[in-house]
Amino acid sequence: MTLPEAATALLLGLLEGATEFIPVSSTGHLVLASHFLGFDSPNNTFQVVIQLGAVLAIVIAYLGKLAWVFGSAPRDPAARRFIGAVLLAFLPAALLGALLHDVIKNVLFETPLLIATMLILGGVVLLLVDRLPLRPRYEEADHLPLGTAFAIGLCQCLALVPGVSRSGSTIVGALLLGVSKRAAAEFSFFLSLPTMGGAVAYDLYKNRDALAFDDMGLIALGFAMAFLSGLLVVRILLDFVGRRGFAIFGWWRILVGGAAILFLSMGF
Repeated sequence: MTLPEAATALLLGLLEGATEFIPVSSTGHLVLASHFLGFDSPNNTFQVVIQLGAVLAIVIAYLGKLAWVFGSAPRDPAARRFIGAVLLAFLPAALLGALLHDVIKNVLFETPLLIATMLILGGVVLLLVDRLPLRPRYEEADHLPLGTAFAIGLCQCLALVPGVSRSGSTIVGALLLGVSKRAAAEFSFFLSLPTMGGAVAYDLYKNRDALAFDDMGLIALGFAMAFLSGLLVVRILLDFVGRRGFAIFGWWRILVGGAAILFLSMGF
C-alpha cells in the first residue's frame, strides 16, 4: 500500500460516509471518484465493503433506540411491528439485488455516463418533490403501516441502478406516501442496516476469491473514515432536513452529474 493509495482510500472513505445517508448517491459518487482518480478495486469490492463503516455509524448513533427495540420486542407488539416493517421494506431490494448482482456490478458499475445521468435526473426529482405541498400523515419512523413500509422498500429497488441513491429513492418514496421529512430520513437510516449489511455480506461471498491481503489495508482505512464522516452526518442530518428540506441535495446532484458528464466528454 503506497501513500497515494492510502490517501485515495481515505478520501473515498470520507466521501462514502459523507454521502451515504443524504439523497445524493454515495455509490455514484464513489464510482465516479474512483474513475477520475484512477483507483481500481477488483469487482468494486472496496467501494462496497467500506459501506460497513457507515452502517456502524448508524448503529452507534442509534444504539439506545436499537437496544430498546430489540430488548423490548419479546413483550412489546409495537417494537416487533417496527422490526417487521424494516425487514418487509428490505425484502424487495434484497431479492432483486441478488438476482441482478452480476449485471449491477459488471455492467452498471462500469458505466460512468449512466451514473452521471442518474445523478442529474435524481436531482430534478428531488427538487420537484421538495416543492410539492405534501401533507404528512406519519410523523414517526417507527409507526409506519406495514403497507407503507413495503411500498418504500419497492422504491428502494430503483437504487440498484448506481447514481439513483438508496436514501434518495426511499426518502422520496416515503414523502410521496405521506411520511414527514424527518421520519422519512430516519426510516431510511434504519432500512440501511439490513440493506447495506446484506449487500456487503453477499458481495464478499461472491468475490471471496478476488480479495487480497493488500486490499484489506485500504479497506480498513476507507472503513474508518466512512465511519467517522458517517457518524457526523447522521447526527446533523435530521435537524437539517426538518428545517431546510432536500432541495440543496437536488442541486448538488445536478452539479456533480453535469461536471462528470463534462469531464467524461473531454476524455477523462
